[in-house]
Amino acid sequence: MKILVADDSRTARMLIEQSLSEWGYTVVSASDGQEAFDVFNADDPPPMGIIDWEMPKLDGAELCRRLRSRSRTAPLYLILLTARNDKRDIAAGLESGADDYVPKPFDEVELKARVSVGRRVIELQQEMLRQERLEGVLETAGAVCHEFNQPLQIVSAYSEMLLSNAQTDEDTRQRLENIRAGVKRLGELTRMLMNVTQYEALDYAGSKTADSRIIDLEAASSQP
Repeated sequence: MKILVADDSRTARMLIEQSLSEWGYTVVSASDGQEAFDVFNADDPPPMGIIDWEMPKLDGAELCRRLRSRSRTAPLYLILLTARNDKRDIAAGLESGADDYVPKPFDEVELKARVSVGRRVIELQQEMLRQERLEGVLETAGAVCHEFNQPLQIVSAYSEMLLSNAQTDEDTRQRLENIRAGVKRLGELTRMLMNVTQYEALDYAGSKTADSRIIDLEAASSQP
């Protein structure tokens, strides 16, 4: 997982970056709030940010507010890093849009625990988004299958009628047999799609994107 570290102190950034790298995270850094905002607005932004409150150009609380005001569907978890320990300051930071905070100077064990919580939240949100997209696709597929039924029945009826005609030559008969088999398979697929109520999304081996998933229709439509 990629994490943005935003702090105007080079020493503080290096300490956090070193810890995150040791824990297996990919780190992107920013030296002020505006630079951090630009990173979150770029392509493939990190889903998590560790943000210092006191930064030039754009402080951490204002950065959180601006990020939360955007239209964004991807999960975003923000941890505010602050030397402020007054409860009212902490509440103000959380109200600005931060999900959590870490006192500064930070304790490595505490930071690791809070980052782990953020990772679990992000992974859960990502899975929920995937499930919502799959459910939307299945609902659309069900509607399309319903519309397919009538033309499939017409094609099936005409092919059966022509096959029953004694004057149909062998070459045409073979083509009609292929049409009948294709219509039957399409009918089976539409019935399976319309019967899907529970499913498990699987990674698609032929895809180049990490978010491409497929559904085992036969397994899903045979669930009790």
